[in-house]
Amino acid sequence: MTEDRSQADIAALAKGGRTNFMGFLLRLAARIPFLFIAGRLYGPEALGRFASALVLVELTGQLCALGMKRGLALWLSQDEVRKPANIVADGLLLALLFSCLTAAALYAFPYPMFPSGHYTAIDRLMPLAIIPLALTEVALAAQAYRFDIATTVRSRAVVEPWTISIGAGVMYFILPDSGLAIAFLASVFAAAVTAFVPLLRSYGLPEAWHPRPAMMWRLTRQSLPLATADAIEWGTRRLDIALLGIFASPATVGIYYVAQQVASLPQKLKTSFEPILGPVITRNLKERNYAAIARQVCQVGFWITAAQAGIALALGIPGEGVMGLVGPEFVSGTAALAFLLAAEVLASTAVVSEAALVYIARIRNLWVSVLTILVQAAITIALILLVRHYGLGELFMAAAAAGGLAIALGLASFIKAWILAAILNERINNWRWALVWAAAPAVVVGWLFTQLPEWAELLFGVPAILLTYGWVIWKKGFGPEDRILFRHQARPEPG
Repeated sequence: MTEDRSQADIAALAKGGRTNFMGFLLRLAARIPFLFIAGRLYGPEALGRFASALVLVELTGQLCALGMKRGLALWLSQDEVRKPANIVADGLLLALLFSCLTAAALYAFPYPMFPSGHYTAIDRLMPLAIIPLALTEVALAAQAYRFDIATTVRSRAVVEPWTISIGAGVMYFILPDSGLAIAFLASVFAAAVTAFVPLLRSYGLPEAWHPRPAMMWRLTRQSLPLATADAIEWGTRRLDIALLGIFASPATVGIYYVAQQVASLPQKLKTSFEPILGPVITRNLKERNYAAIARQVCQVGFWITAAQAGIALALGIPGEGVMGLVGPEFVSGTAALAFLLAAEVLASTAVVSEAALVYIARIRNLWVSVLTILVQAAITIALILLVRHYGLGELFMAAAAAGGLAIALGLASFIKAWILAAILNERINNWRWALVWAAAPAVVVGWLFTQLPEWAELLFGVPAILLTYGWVIWKKGFGPEDRILFRHQARPEPG
């Protein structure tokens, strides 16, 4: 029975992985037009100002979700008395209260979003996005608890990126000074609607529900370590932009932002496993099946590492061509792109380890997350100051910021895997030598295609790198359990 349950868990994780790989391809198809439009029409300076505001808005949206991307699974699995719709309503109300307060504060005091002091009246409305951002996180977490990852893909990988891409293009000809802000606001509200329609179908409306301040305070206090860890983990991907904005011009920040957006595409592969991994881990914790948790963490960790390494090679080797798609002035961000892609591969172990640690060692996980962001800040500032000391220019500062992120995430992966292994008394390791055997021929193939004209390098080189890497990793690295990821399974029901 235990073995059957374990196989069912792996099948559920594999189904989520397949769905989210399609989501990755859809997000890639939608994100490239936005970067092209923003880079070619608005330029790096306008894009840099937009990115600086976006950092704070998205960070506060994460905080206001109170860690419910993973915490809601714990609430739903522990409370077997109340109607699930009522539990979800508690989460939505908490997120609504915190997001409204935060949005009002940022609207009243916009300087943290726009340190340069340049913004329009519409730009100042960007904090309104905090409300749908937080509520969408809760809605998608509720759907993920029932193994519905397709809603996340529709909301985050189809509706949101395509809305911002189309909106940015249209608004450039109507209100070019505020076009990016309007497109962003439209995208987050559209994503929220896409998430809430299936939520109502799945859970229905609450019954005999009313706000209970005492319980809500208890849930808030319980969620704070999760919320803080989520915000810090997310903040490590934005601290580099914030620090770079202090030392460099908006144009450099805009170039770095494009590199970060390209590098963040493979990041979605790992973060999208979290909602489906959460319910599986919470159930095994309830049964004290620690061996199953270790097995699932390692299994998913390898899937993510293998996929991200392949994508990093496909985007990094022809990096100049990829950045050049956005505009010729963005090619100078290629070094930063390489470091950012490496950082995402290094972070894979930390993400899957944290998926378990947030339930069994929340405080220790939180302290490691705090340490990670402090180390990142210290290393990034030190590297930027070193670049400035030697007069190497702002684009070297961008590469330094990306390098600081890679070092910090590598350290976090090592520490979090070590802590989880000690708690479960099981080995936690995503590494397999097949990753090297697959990367080596892919690098050679990629280098050969870089000798061709840029259009051929991108059109034929990227698929050739992925196919070469994929064929070797399939033959040398994937065993029978790994191949479940590519096999159709019946949809499991949550226990």
